[in-house]
Amino acid sequence: MPLQDSAHAFVPYPDTPVPCASTGPLAGLSFGVKDLYDVAGYPTGGGSPFLLAMSGIKTRTAPAVQRLLDAGARFVGKTVTDELAFSMNGNNAHFGAPINGAAKDRIAGGSSSGSASAVSSGLCDFALGSDTGGSVRAPANHCNLYGLRPTHGRIGLEGVLDLAPSLDTCGWFARDIGTFARVADVLLGADPAPLPADVRLLWPEDLWAMLAAPVVQALGPAADTVQAALGQARSVKHIALGDWDAMYWNFRYVQGREAWLTDGPLIERYAPPLGPGVAERFAWSRDVTDDQVNGARIFRAAFRDQLAALLGPDGVLLMPTMPDVAPQRVAEESSLEDYRDKAIRMLCVAGLSGFPQLSMPLAQRDGAPLGLSLLGPAGSDRSLVALAERIAP
Repeated sequence: MPLQDSAHAFVPYPDTPVPCASTGPLAGLSFGVKDLYDVAGYPTGGGSPFLLAMSGIKTRTAPAVQRLLDAGARFVGKTVTDELAFSMNGNNAHFGAPINGAAKDRIAGGSSSGSASAVSSGLCDFALGSDTGGSVRAPANHCNLYGLRPTHGRIGLEGVLDLAPSLDTCGWFARDIGTFARVADVLLGADPAPLPADVRLLWPEDLWAMLAAPVVQALGPAADTVQAALGQARSVKHIALGDWDAMYWNFRYVQGREAWLTDGPLIERYAPPLGPGVAERFAWSRDVTDDQVNGARIFRAAFRDQLAALLGPDGVLLMPTMPDVAPQRVAEESSLEDYRDKAIRMLCVAGLSGFPQLSMPLAQRDGAPLGLSLLGPAGSDRSLVALAERIAP
Protein backbone atom coordinates (compact mmCIF):
# COMPACT_ATOMS: atom_id res chain seq x y z
CA MET A 1 0.00 0.00 0.00
CA PRO A 2 1.15 3.63 -0.43
CA LEU A 3 3.51 4.74 2.33
CA GLN A 4 1.35 7.79 3.04
CA ASP A 5 -2.21 6.45 3.13
CA SER A 6 -3.68 9.61 4.62
CA ALA A 7 -7.15 8.53 3.53
CA HIS A 8 -7.07 5.15 5.32
CA ALA A 9 -8.15 3.70 1.99
CA PHE A 10 -5.85 0.66 1.85
CA VAL A 11 -5.78 -2.53 3.90
CA PRO A 12 -2.39 -2.52 5.68
CA TYR A 13 -1.03 -5.70 4.11
CA PRO A 14 2.76 -6.10 3.80
CA ASP A 15 3.85 -4.92 0.37
CA THR A 16 4.38 -7.72 -2.12
CA PRO A 17 5.57 -7.00 -5.68
CA VAL A 18 2.87 -7.56 -8.31
CA PRO A 19 4.40 -7.59 -11.82
CA CYS A 20 2.81 -5.62 -14.64
CA ALA A 21 3.62 -5.18 -18.32
CA SER A 22 6.14 -2.45 -19.10
CA THR A 23 4.05 -1.17 -22.00
CA GLY A 24 0.38 -1.19 -22.90
CA PRO A 25 -2.73 1.00 -23.06
CA LEU A 26 -2.70 1.59 -19.29
CA ALA A 27 1.06 2.13 -18.89
CA GLY A 28 1.80 4.99 -16.53
CA LEU A 29 -1.42 4.53 -14.55
CA SER A 30 -1.63 3.20 -10.99
CA PHE A 31 -4.61 1.37 -9.51
CA GLY A 32 -6.03 -0.08 -6.31
CA VAL A 33 -8.14 -3.22 -5.97
CA LYS A 34 -11.08 -3.77 -3.62
CA ASP A 35 -10.26 -6.52 -1.13
CA LEU A 36 -12.76 -8.91 -2.71
CA TYR A 37 -10.46 -9.65 -5.68
CA ASP A 38 -7.67 -12.18 -5.45
CA VAL A 39 -4.18 -10.81 -6.08
CA ALA A 40 -1.29 -13.29 -6.04
CA GLY A 41 0.87 -12.73 -2.96
CA TYR A 42 -1.96 -11.25 -0.88
CA PRO A 43 -4.84 -12.65 1.17
CA THR A 44 -8.44 -11.70 0.31
CA GLY A 45 -10.20 -10.48 3.44
CA GLY A 46 -13.57 -9.22 2.22
CA GLY A 47 -13.67 -6.70 5.04
CA SER A 48 -14.03 -9.52 7.58
CA PRO A 49 -11.38 -10.65 10.09
CA PHE A 50 -12.81 -14.19 9.85
CA LEU A 51 -12.55 -14.37 6.06
CA LEU A 52 -9.08 -12.87 6.30
CA ALA A 53 -8.02 -15.52 8.81
CA MET A 54 -9.26 -18.30 6.53
CA SER A 55 -7.99 -16.82 3.27
CA GLY A 56 -4.35 -17.77 3.10
CA ILE A 57 -2.05 -16.12 0.57
CA LYS A 58 -3.51 -16.33 -2.92
CA THR A 59 -1.42 -17.87 -5.69
CA ARG A 60 -3.53 -16.66 -8.63
CA THR A 61 -4.76 -13.19 -9.56
CA ALA A 62 -8.38 -12.61 -10.54
CA PRO A 63 -8.62 -12.34 -14.35
CA ALA A 64 -10.14 -8.83 -14.22
CA VAL A 65 -7.12 -7.62 -12.23
CA GLN A 66 -4.69 -9.51 -14.46
CA ARG A 67 -6.07 -7.79 -17.57
CA LEU A 68 -5.21 -4.44 -16.03
CA LEU A 69 -1.70 -5.60 -15.13
CA ASP A 70 -1.18 -7.01 -18.63
CA ALA A 71 -2.25 -3.63 -20.03
CA GLY A 72 0.57 -1.92 -18.11
CA ALA A 73 -1.26 -0.56 -15.05
CA ARG A 74 0.70 -0.61 -11.79
CA PHE A 75 -0.94 -2.19 -8.72
CA VAL A 76 -0.48 -0.12 -5.53
CA GLY A 77 -2.57 -2.02 -2.96
CA LYS A 78 -5.80 -3.62 -1.85
CA THR A 79 -8.50 -1.24 -0.68
CA VAL A 80 -10.85 -1.42 2.29
CA THR A 81 -14.33 -2.81 1.65
CA ASP A 82 -17.36 -2.71 3.89
CA GLU A 83 -17.79 -5.91 5.89
CA LEU A 84 -18.69 -8.81 3.55
CA ALA A 85 -19.55 -6.07 1.00
CA PHE A 86 -23.03 -5.76 2.54
CA SER A 87 -23.26 -2.05 3.26
CA MET A 88 -23.49 1.30 1.51
CA ASN A 89 -21.96 3.47 4.24
CA GLY A 90 -18.20 2.96 3.87
CA ASN A 91 -17.59 2.38 7.58
CA ASN A 92 -16.08 -1.00 8.39
CA ALA A 93 -16.38 -1.83 12.11
CA HIS A 94 -13.04 -3.69 11.98
CA PHE A 95 -10.93 -1.70 9.50
CA GLY A 96 -12.34 1.81 9.84
CA ALA A 97 -13.88 4.37 7.50
CA PRO A 98 -11.87 5.54 4.48
CA ILE A 99 -11.88 9.29 3.93
CA ASN A 100 -13.95 10.87 1.16
CA GLY A 101 -11.34 12.88 -0.73
CA ALA A 102 -13.98 15.17 -2.24
CA ALA A 103 -15.87 15.95 0.98
CA LYS A 104 -13.91 14.94 4.08
CA ASP A 105 -16.81 15.59 6.46
CA ARG A 106 -19.04 13.12 4.59
CA ILE A 107 -19.00 9.34 4.16
CA ALA A 108 -17.22 7.83 1.17
CA GLY A 109 -20.01 5.30 0.67
CA GLY A 110 -19.74 1.54 0.44
CA SER A 111 -19.03 -1.13 -0.08
CA SER A 112 -16.24 0.02 -2.44
CA SER A 113 -15.34 2.76 0.03
CA GLY A 114 -11.58 2.24 -0.03
CA SER A 115 -11.36 2.26 -3.81
CA ALA A 116 -13.38 5.48 -4.09
CA SER A 117 -11.39 7.03 -1.26
CA ALA A 118 -8.06 6.15 -2.86
CA VAL A 119 -9.01 7.67 -6.21
CA SER A 120 -10.71 10.77 -4.83
CA SER A 121 -7.71 11.36 -2.55
CA GLY A 122 -5.26 11.13 -5.45
CA LEU A 123 -3.53 7.99 -4.14
CA CYS A 124 -3.99 6.16 -7.46
CA ASP A 125 -5.37 6.93 -10.91
CA PHE A 126 -8.23 4.43 -10.88
CA ALA A 127 -9.48 1.57 -8.73
CA LEU A 128 -11.56 -1.57 -9.04
CA GLY A 129 -14.73 -1.92 -7.00
CA SER A 130 -17.80 -4.11 -7.21
CA ASP A 131 -21.47 -3.23 -7.43
CA THR A 132 -24.28 -5.48 -6.19
CA GLY A 133 -26.82 -2.98 -4.89
CA GLY A 134 -24.99 0.26 -5.59
CA SER A 135 -21.46 -0.20 -4.29
CA VAL A 136 -19.79 1.58 -7.20
CA ARG A 137 -22.50 4.08 -8.05
CA ALA A 138 -23.02 5.33 -4.48
CA PRO A 139 -19.30 6.02 -3.77
CA ALA A 140 -18.94 7.59 -7.24
CA ASN A 141 -21.78 9.99 -6.37
CA HIS A 142 -20.29 10.79 -2.97
CA CYS A 143 -16.65 11.19 -4.03
CA ASN A 144 -16.96 13.18 -7.30
CA LEU A 145 -15.94 10.25 -9.50
CA TYR A 146 -16.95 8.44 -12.65
CA GLY A 147 -18.21 4.98 -11.78
CA LEU A 148 -19.82 2.21 -13.84
CA ARG A 149 -22.01 -0.71 -12.88
CA PRO A 150 -21.63 -2.76 -16.08
CA THR A 151 -24.08 -5.13 -17.71
CA HIS A 152 -24.36 -8.16 -15.43
CA GLY A 153 -21.82 -10.75 -16.57
CA ARG A 154 -19.98 -8.39 -18.94
CA ILE A 155 -16.78 -8.58 -16.85
CA GLY A 156 -16.05 -11.98 -15.30
CA LEU A 157 -15.86 -12.36 -11.52
CA GLU A 158 -13.63 -15.41 -11.29
CA GLY A 159 -11.36 -15.06 -8.26
CA VAL A 160 -13.71 -12.54 -6.61
CA LEU A 161 -15.67 -13.07 -3.37
CA ASP A 162 -19.42 -13.32 -3.93
CA LEU A 163 -22.21 -11.44 -2.18
CA ALA A 164 -25.26 -12.07 -4.39
CA PRO A 165 -24.02 -13.72 -7.61
CA SER A 166 -27.00 -12.88 -9.82
CA LEU A 167 -26.49 -9.20 -8.93
CA ASP A 168 -22.70 -8.88 -8.44
CA THR A 169 -20.73 -6.88 -11.03
CA CYS A 170 -17.17 -5.58 -11.47
CA GLY A 171 -16.92 -1.79 -11.71
CA TRP A 172 -14.27 0.90 -11.36
CA PHE A 173 -13.66 4.57 -10.52
CA ALA A 174 -11.63 7.39 -12.06
CA ARG A 175 -11.47 11.14 -11.50
CA ASP A 176 -11.53 12.04 -15.20
CA ILE A 177 -13.31 10.58 -18.20
CA GLY A 178 -10.09 10.12 -20.20
CA THR A 179 -8.63 7.71 -17.67
CA PHE A 180 -12.00 6.06 -17.20
CA ALA A 181 -12.32 5.43 -20.95
CA ARG A 182 -8.81 3.91 -21.16
CA VAL A 183 -9.79 1.38 -18.50
CA ALA A 184 -13.10 0.76 -20.27
CA ASP A 185 -11.27 -0.21 -23.45
CA VAL A 186 -9.33 -2.85 -21.52
CA LEU A 187 -12.11 -4.27 -19.35
CA LEU A 188 -15.04 -3.94 -21.76
CA GLY A 189 -13.72 -3.93 -25.30
CA ALA A 190 -16.26 -3.06 -27.99
CA ASP A 191 -19.99 -3.30 -27.36
CA PRO A 192 -21.79 -6.17 -29.11
CA ALA A 193 -24.50 -3.71 -30.23
CA PRO A 194 -23.29 -0.11 -29.83
CA LEU A 195 -25.74 2.71 -29.20
CA PRO A 196 -26.24 5.05 -32.16
CA ALA A 197 -24.81 8.56 -31.93
CA ASP A 198 -28.33 9.97 -31.85
CA VAL A 199 -29.70 8.29 -28.71
CA ARG A 200 -33.18 8.77 -27.32
CA LEU A 201 -32.90 10.37 -23.87
CA LEU A 202 -35.65 9.19 -21.53
CA TRP A 203 -36.63 11.07 -18.37
CA PRO A 204 -38.14 8.76 -15.69
CA GLU A 205 -40.53 11.24 -14.07
CA ASP A 206 -41.51 8.97 -11.19
CA LEU A 207 -37.86 8.50 -10.23
CA TRP A 208 -37.09 12.22 -10.37
CA ALA A 209 -40.20 12.84 -8.26
CA MET A 210 -38.51 11.02 -5.35
CA LEU A 211 -35.98 13.84 -4.97
CA ALA A 212 -36.32 16.83 -2.68
CA ALA A 213 -36.67 20.14 -4.51
CA PRO A 214 -33.12 21.39 -3.66
CA VAL A 215 -31.64 18.21 -5.15
CA VAL A 216 -33.64 18.63 -8.37
CA GLN A 217 -32.46 22.23 -8.56
CA ALA A 218 -28.84 21.19 -8.09
CA LEU A 219 -29.06 18.53 -10.83
CA GLY A 220 -31.00 20.69 -13.27
CA PRO A 221 -28.03 22.47 -14.91
CA ALA A 222 -26.18 19.14 -15.25
CA ALA A 223 -29.21 17.59 -16.96
CA ASP A 224 -29.31 20.57 -19.33
CA THR A 225 -25.61 20.05 -20.08
CA VAL A 226 -26.22 16.41 -20.96
CA GLN A 227 -29.10 17.23 -23.28
CA ALA A 228 -27.10 19.95 -25.03
CA ALA A 229 -23.99 17.78 -25.42
CA LEU A 230 -25.98 14.93 -26.94
CA GLY A 231 -27.84 17.21 -29.33
CA GLN A 232 -31.44 18.21 -29.71
CA ALA A 233 -32.28 16.09 -32.73
CA ARG A 234 -34.73 14.22 -30.55
CA SER A 235 -36.50 15.72 -27.54
CA VAL A 236 -36.28 14.10 -24.12
CA LYS A 237 -39.23 11.76 -23.61
CA HIS A 238 -40.88 11.68 -20.19
CA ILE A 239 -41.76 8.18 -18.96
CA ALA A 240 -42.69 6.26 -15.80
CA LEU A 241 -40.93 3.08 -14.71
CA GLY A 242 -43.56 1.55 -12.46
CA ASP A 243 -44.18 0.38 -8.89
CA TRP A 244 -41.18 1.50 -6.86
CA ASP A 245 -42.21 -0.31 -3.68
CA ALA A 246 -42.42 -3.57 -5.63
CA MET A 247 -39.03 -2.92 -7.22
CA TYR A 248 -37.48 -2.17 -3.84
CA TRP A 249 -38.81 -5.24 -2.04
CA ASN A 250 -38.25 -7.72 -4.85
CA PHE A 251 -34.68 -6.52 -5.27
CA ARG A 252 -34.09 -6.92 -1.54
CA TYR A 253 -35.58 -10.42 -1.50
CA VAL A 254 -33.22 -11.60 -4.24
CA GLN A 255 -30.19 -9.89 -2.73
CA GLY A 256 -31.01 -11.06 0.79
CA ARG A 257 -31.51 -14.71 -0.12
CA GLU A 258 -28.31 -14.86 -2.17
CA ALA A 259 -26.30 -12.99 0.47
CA TRP A 260 -27.44 -15.48 3.11
CA LEU A 261 -26.59 -18.44 0.87
CA THR A 262 -23.13 -16.94 0.38
CA ASP A 263 -22.26 -15.87 3.93
CA GLY A 264 -24.88 -17.54 6.14
CA PRO A 265 -22.81 -20.72 6.66
CA LEU A 266 -19.87 -18.63 7.92
CA ILE A 267 -22.13 -16.59 10.20
CA GLU A 268 -23.91 -19.64 11.64
CA ARG A 269 -20.72 -21.62 12.22
CA TYR A 270 -18.48 -18.94 13.73
CA ALA A 271 -20.95 -16.27 14.93
CA PRO A 272 -18.52 -13.49 14.01
CA PRO A 273 -19.22 -10.07 15.55
CA LEU A 274 -20.78 -8.10 12.68
CA GLY A 275 -20.80 -4.33 12.51
CA PRO A 276 -23.88 -2.06 12.85
CA GLY A 277 -26.28 -2.38 9.94
CA VAL A 278 -24.47 -5.42 8.53
CA ALA A 279 -25.67 -7.65 11.37
CA GLU A 280 -29.25 -6.50 10.95
CA ARG A 281 -29.20 -6.99 7.17
CA PHE A 282 -27.96 -10.56 7.49
CA ALA A 283 -30.55 -11.31 10.17
CA TRP A 284 -33.27 -10.00 7.84
CA SER A 285 -31.81 -11.95 4.91
CA ARG A 286 -31.88 -15.21 6.87
CA ASP A 287 -35.66 -14.93 7.17
CA VAL A 288 -36.50 -14.25 3.51
CA THR A 289 -38.97 -16.95 2.48
CA ASP A 290 -39.04 -19.21 -0.58
CA ASP A 291 -42.32 -17.63 -1.69
CA GLN A 292 -40.79 -14.15 -1.49
CA VAL A 293 -37.76 -15.22 -3.53
CA ASN A 294 -39.77 -17.08 -6.16
CA GLY A 295 -42.10 -14.12 -6.59
CA ALA A 296 -39.12 -11.76 -6.80
CA ARG A 297 -37.50 -13.80 -9.56
CA ILE A 298 -40.70 -13.70 -11.61
CA PHE A 299 -40.97 -9.95 -11.01
CA ARG A 300 -37.34 -9.40 -12.03
CA ALA A 301 -37.75 -11.24 -15.34
CA ALA A 302 -40.87 -9.23 -16.18
CA PHE A 303 -39.20 -5.95 -15.20
CA ARG A 304 -36.16 -6.72 -17.33
CA ASP A 305 -38.38 -7.35 -20.35
CA GLN A 306 -40.38 -4.18 -19.68
CA LEU A 307 -37.28 -1.99 -19.43
CA ALA A 308 -35.66 -3.61 -22.49
CA ALA A 309 -38.76 -2.81 -24.53
CA LEU A 310 -38.82 0.76 -23.22
CA LEU A 311 -35.16 1.38 -24.06
CA GLY A 312 -35.05 -0.49 -27.35
CA PRO A 313 -31.67 -0.39 -29.10
CA ASP A 314 -31.18 3.40 -28.70
CA GLY A 315 -32.82 4.56 -25.44
CA VAL A 316 -30.89 5.92 -22.45
CA LEU A 317 -32.36 6.87 -19.07
CA LEU A 318 -31.17 10.21 -17.69
CA MET A 319 -31.50 9.82 -13.93
CA PRO A 320 -30.09 10.89 -10.56
CA THR A 321 -27.54 8.47 -9.17
CA MET A 322 -28.51 8.89 -5.51
CA PRO A 323 -31.23 10.70 -3.53
CA ASP A 324 -28.80 13.39 -2.34
CA VAL A 325 -25.18 14.15 -1.52
CA ALA A 326 -23.34 11.86 0.91
CA PRO A 327 -24.52 11.90 4.54
CA GLN A 328 -22.27 13.44 7.16
CA ARG A 329 -19.69 11.13 8.77
CA VAL A 330 -21.26 11.84 12.18
CA ALA A 331 -24.77 10.78 11.07
CA GLU A 332 -26.60 8.28 13.27
CA GLU A 333 -26.96 4.68 12.05
CA SER A 334 -30.75 5.12 11.80
CA SER A 335 -30.27 8.13 9.53
CA LEU A 336 -27.84 6.20 7.34
CA GLU A 337 -30.32 3.32 7.02
CA ASP A 338 -33.07 5.74 5.98
CA TYR A 339 -30.77 7.19 3.31
CA ARG A 340 -29.85 3.67 2.16
CA ASP A 341 -33.51 2.68 1.78
CA LYS A 342 -34.18 5.75 -0.37
CA ALA A 343 -31.09 5.02 -2.44
CA ILE A 344 -32.02 1.39 -3.14
CA ARG A 345 -35.27 2.58 -4.74
CA MET A 346 -33.15 4.38 -7.35
CA LEU A 347 -30.29 1.92 -7.61
CA CYS A 348 -32.46 -1.19 -8.02
CA VAL A 349 -33.36 -0.32 -11.63
CA ALA A 350 -29.95 -1.47 -12.87
CA GLY A 351 -29.80 -4.30 -10.36
CA LEU A 352 -33.13 -5.85 -11.32
CA SER A 353 -32.58 -5.42 -15.06
CA GLY A 354 -28.87 -6.24 -15.19
CA PHE A 355 -28.39 -3.21 -17.46
CA PRO A 356 -25.37 -0.85 -17.28
CA GLN A 357 -25.46 2.45 -15.38
CA LEU A 358 -22.73 5.10 -15.48
CA SER A 359 -22.57 7.78 -12.78
CA MET A 360 -20.95 11.07 -13.80
CA PRO A 361 -19.65 13.79 -11.40
CA LEU A 362 -21.57 16.69 -12.90
CA ALA A 363 -23.20 18.54 -10.00
CA GLN A 364 -22.79 19.77 -6.43
CA ARG A 365 -25.00 20.69 -3.50
CA ASP A 366 -23.96 22.21 -0.18
CA GLY A 367 -20.35 22.00 -1.34
CA ALA A 368 -20.53 18.22 -1.86
CA PRO A 369 -20.57 16.18 -5.09
CA LEU A 370 -23.78 14.96 -6.69
CA GLY A 371 -23.88 12.44 -9.53
CA LEU A 372 -26.05 12.17 -12.62
CA SER A 373 -26.43 8.82 -14.40
CA LEU A 374 -26.96 7.32 -17.82
CA LEU A 375 -28.58 3.85 -17.93
CA GLY A 376 -28.67 2.00 -21.24
CA PRO A 377 -29.75 -1.36 -22.66
CA ALA A 378 -27.82 -4.55 -21.99
CA GLY A 379 -24.39 -4.50 -23.61
CA SER A 380 -24.24 -0.72 -24.14
CA ASP A 381 -21.54 -0.18 -21.50
CA ARG A 382 -18.77 1.21 -23.70
CA SER A 383 -21.30 3.35 -25.58
CA LEU A 384 -22.34 4.97 -22.29
CA VAL A 385 -18.70 5.80 -21.62
CA ALA A 386 -18.47 7.32 -25.11
CA LEU A 387 -21.53 9.46 -24.33
CA ALA A 388 -19.84 10.62 -21.14
CA GLU A 389 -16.78 11.57 -23.20
CA ARG A 390 -19.04 13.85 -25.26
CA ILE A 391 -20.63 15.30 -22.12
CA ALA A 392 -17.52 15.85 -19.98
CA PRO A 393 -16.48 19.47 -19.53
